[in-house]
Amino acid sequence: MIRNHRRSPLRLLLLALAVTGLPLTNPALAAADPAPTAWAKLRMCESSNRYATNTGNGYYGAYQFDLPTWRSVGGGGRPDQAAPAEQDYRALYLYRMRGWQPWQCAGTLNLTGDADARSKRVPTYAEAAYIGGGGLPAPPPGPGGPRPAWPGVVYSYGDCATPLKTFQLRMNAFGYGFSGTGCYYEKTRTAVLDLQRANGIKDSGLLGPKTWDAAWTGKPPR
Repeated sequence: MIRNHRRSPLRLLLLALAVTGLPLTNPALAAADPAPTAWAKLRMCESSNRYATNTGNGYYGAYQFDLPTWRSVGGGGRPDQAAPAEQDYRALYLYRMRGWQPWQCAGTLNLTGDADARSKRVPTYAEAAYIGGGGLPAPPPGPGGPRPAWPGVVYSYGDCATPLKTFQLRMNAFGYGFSGTGCYYEKTRTAVLDLQRANGIKDSGLLGPKTWDAAWTGKPPR
């Protein structure tokens, strides 16, 4: 992993402002990088905002990097083992190299590029700090993590939808190993039935509001 430890003029300016007590402005806000809310939506779609996620499908961490892409932006080791701030930085680095193109979820969310997309301008860690995810721990793997609102649709075998991906990735916390296709087939049906039986819900195989809630607040499947 390559880090630049030299003190840039921007870093020296920020240190001077801190010493004098003058208000600091976020250096990234002066650029055209995406808003923190855009990154938060991307992380939620890609990984349910889990920085430590590794489902065994070859994609890792909050931004679901594969290893060649991670290494192409200077990442070392595995993304899911990197600190959240490091993952945020590499995500911004990738965005500046290739825009939103590497992330399928960006298309799903209709995220649009701006002046820094594909600018090839290598960011600093200070510029990536605004993203906001770096200071937050990954949500706990068991019940009690933040529960997304039920999407208002009862899903059954053969359905494909973005909320189904969210459910599948949540069930990975219990060892199911979903790749997050967002399609309800046999493996998803097994997870739904296991969850229903563990929580006293009628084992219909339908993913409705009670089963959705149980994935975050109920008893783990046995």
